[in-house]
Amino acid sequence: MTIIEAIILGIVQGLTEFIPISSTAHLTIFGKLFGLINPNNPEQWTAFIAVVQLGTLAAVLVYFRKDIFEIVKSFFSENIGSKRKNLKAQSTTAKLGWFIIAGSLPIATLGLILKKIIEGNLTKDITVIAISLISLAIVLAIAERIAHFTKEIKDISLWDAILVGLAQCLALIPGSSRSGTTITAGLFLGMKRETAARFSFLLSIPAIFASGLYEFYKSLDYITAAELFNIIIATFVSGISGYIAIAFLINFLRKNSTFLFIYYRIGLGILLLVLVNYFGF
Repeated sequence: MTIIEAIILGIVQGLTEFIPISSTAHLTIFGKLFGLINPNNPEQWTAFIAVVQLGTLAAVLVYFRKDIFEIVKSFFSENIGSKRKNLKAQSTTAKLGWFIIAGSLPIATLGLILKKIIEGNLTKDITVIAISLISLAIVLAIAERIAHFTKEIKDISLWDAILVGLAQCLALIPGSSRSGTTITAGLFLGMKRETAARFSFLLSIPAIFASGLYEFYKSLDYITAAELFNIIIATFVSGISGYIAIAFLINFLRKNSTFLFIYYRIGLGILLLVLVNYFGF
C-alpha cells in the first residue's frame, strides 16, 4: 500500500462509514482495484478496515463531544452513590447510557461467534456485497414509506435500543452498512430521520472501539513499520472525512429523505453484479 492509496482509502472510509452506503463495500471495492486484498490472508484486510474505523470513531467523539460528556456524567451520577435513581426516574442522557450498552450487546456477542466468517473470504465477496447493497436499499425504502417520524431522542425506549442493536448485527454482512441498518431500524420504530442518525452514531462507539483495538492488537504481529505508517495515515484521514460526513448527514436528514442513498445503493449493486458476471471483477 502506498501513501496515496492510504489517503484515498481513508477518505473513502470516513465518507462512507456514516452515510448509509456501506464503508466495507466501498473499501473492499477500492482494495480490489488497488490489488490490496490477499485471498490467502483475508484477515489482514479485515484488520485494516477495523483499525481505520478508529479514525471515524474519533470523528464521532469530537462531533458529539458535548452529548457524550452529558451522557457519561449523568449515567454515573444517577447510577452510583447516594443520588442513585431507578431507570424510570433517570434523565434522558442517563438512560441513553443504558440504551447504548444494551444496544451494543447483540453485535458484541454475534461478532465473537461469527469471528472466523467475518475475517474470511466470504465477507470480501463482491456478489455478496452487491446483493446486500440492493437488499438493504429496498428495506430502507419500505421504512421510508411507512415510518411515522415522530420520535426524538427523549422518546427512545430500552426496547427501541435493543431492536436497533439487533439491526446493527446485520452490519456484519458486507455491503449492509452499520449506519444503514441502524437508521433503517430507527425509522421502522418511528424515529425522526435525524434522531435515527444521531442514535446510530452514538451506538456505533462501543462496537468500533472494541473491534478497532482488537484488530489493531492482532495486526501488530504481521504488519511492517511502513504498513503501520500507512494505516496511521489512512486512520487520520478517515477521521477528518468522517467528521465531514457526520455533519453532512445530520444536516441533510433534517430536510431530506434517504432516497438519494437508496438509489445510489441499488445503482452500485447492479453495477457490481454486471462487473462480476461479465468482467470477472
